Amino acid sequence: MHTPITRRDFLKISSLLPLLFLPLPKGWAEPPASAAIPGQPNFLIFVFDALSARNMPIYGYPRNTTPNLARFAERATVYHSHHSGGNFTTPGTASLLTGVYPWTHRAINLSGSALDSFANKNIFSAFRNYGFTYAYTHNLVAEFILQQFRSNIDLFKRARELAITDTEYSDRLIKSDYYVSFISERSILRDVDGKPNSLFGSILYRFLRLLEKRKLASIYDSQFPRGIPNVNDVYFILEDVINWLISELPAVRKPSLGYIHILAPHNPYFPRKEFIGRFQDGFIPPAKPPSPFSKGLTDEFLNMNRMQYDEHLAYADAEFGRLYDAMLQKGILDNTIVIATADHGEMFERGILQHSTPTLYEPIIHVPLLISVPGQRQRQDVYSQTSCVDILPTLAKLTGQPAPDWGEGEVLPGFRDEAVQNDRSVFSVEAKSSPKFGPLNKVTVALHKENYKLIYYRGYAETSASELYDLSNDPEELHDLAGTKPAIAAELQQEIETKLRQTAL
Repeated sequence: MHTPITRRDFLKISSLLPLLFLPLPKGWAEPPASAAIPGQPNFLIFVFDALSARNMPIYGYPRNTTPNLARFAERATVYHSHHSGGNFTTPGTASLLTGVYPWTHRAINLSGSALDSFANKNIFSAFRNYGFTYAYTHNLVAEFILQQFRSNIDLFKRARELAITDTEYSDRLIKSDYYVSFISERSILRDVDGKPNSLFGSILYRFLRLLEKRKLASIYDSQFPRGIPNVNDVYFILEDVINWLISELPAVRKPSLGYIHILAPHNPYFPRKEFIGRFQDGFIPPAKPPSPFSKGLTDEFLNMNRMQYDEHLAYADAEFGRLYDAMLQKGILDNTIVIATADHGEMFERGILQHSTPTLYEPIIHVPLLISVPGQRQRQDVYSQTSCVDILPTLAKLTGQPAPDWGEGEVLPGFRDEAVQNDRSVFSVEAKSSPKFGPLNKVTVALHKENYKLIYYRGYAETSASELYDLSNDPEELHDLAGTKPAIAAELQQEIETKLRQTAL
């Protein structure tokens, strides 16, 4: 008896018809597992793309956007002053995975890659002899980074494997270099970062995508009336990733280290139907002075987008809750350390929307970090300055390994033996307009130290002035103190400039 093909299966198959004559890529099969140490805990790093801590009630947000993460927090260590390495996916993901800041790994450009030397300097290589490693991401930009670490990942599940449609073609032709193939396809067919190089190819590509979107709409419009979540014309349903995890986690070889990077709540903000309209509550955040990099967007427009983002975040949180419940029911949390965090945040203020900006205000770089260990029953709150580069040395300590000698982070408070240093410096870097090799002549750096935060700009026509904030008394960054506390601003700026000189290639 034959199983009937579904409309969804038909869509997946039809999108690949032009490529049936191509040979299948080699090397995607699961390689032999690394040597395992019995009795050791598993690790699951769960990353939300573009999740700002400033939009979560556990960090003081008035809307109940993340009730399931709040449930999870009750048996976790919650970090309140945790910051990403950068303000978009490339530097944020690379810093989390390598344990170094963007000025060191140099994955700083849009769709950029880290230096080749980090192919064996990352979370997966550090845990190669500990146990089984696996990874998945919706985000094709994050997949660039994971592709560089592919030789140290036992099971690397490609984005296309859990997609509704797959519009990537070139990597089937150029199997040895994913980065080159993807960038080439984008520049030839799409106008993501500029005009496409092939007018005919671009028109044909758009026509085929239009037909595909119409087919998808006929199937999913009732569930997703705003549209289907997607990135670079690859369409995903978050439920598919969560279903895969729920079914596969019990069977994952032990001990293991997993990295799961979902697209939500990254734009476009397309939640399931039941989340639309959930936050029509009249909430108006405080008005803020415009940035030198303001796009001139009105507060009304930004607040509407904020509401839609919050709806999409609630959808992502609900799916995380489904995963969390399944892990509880299946006993997975009995021997699994779960880390929930984000690669960067999102912004709806100062005339700026989302995160494509040179600025480094808190909504973009203040991200959540929650860590739950087996047997933990009470919440712990940590207010010390921490960074995404701290995750790698912390995991090393939890597995009894020395911290990698290349890292720039520290073991997180709550998992270290010595007392926490309150005068520690934590950095975030934006340098997408600078070259990968050479000095970062066009760069923004945010330095957090004690209560103060300095935002340093270099190489921009819009501004050369640094901004200084006292986040303990002014968490919304409303009052720039650079003019009234010049000595503190000068000291922090000198620290940043010294770092930039030391890290110049």
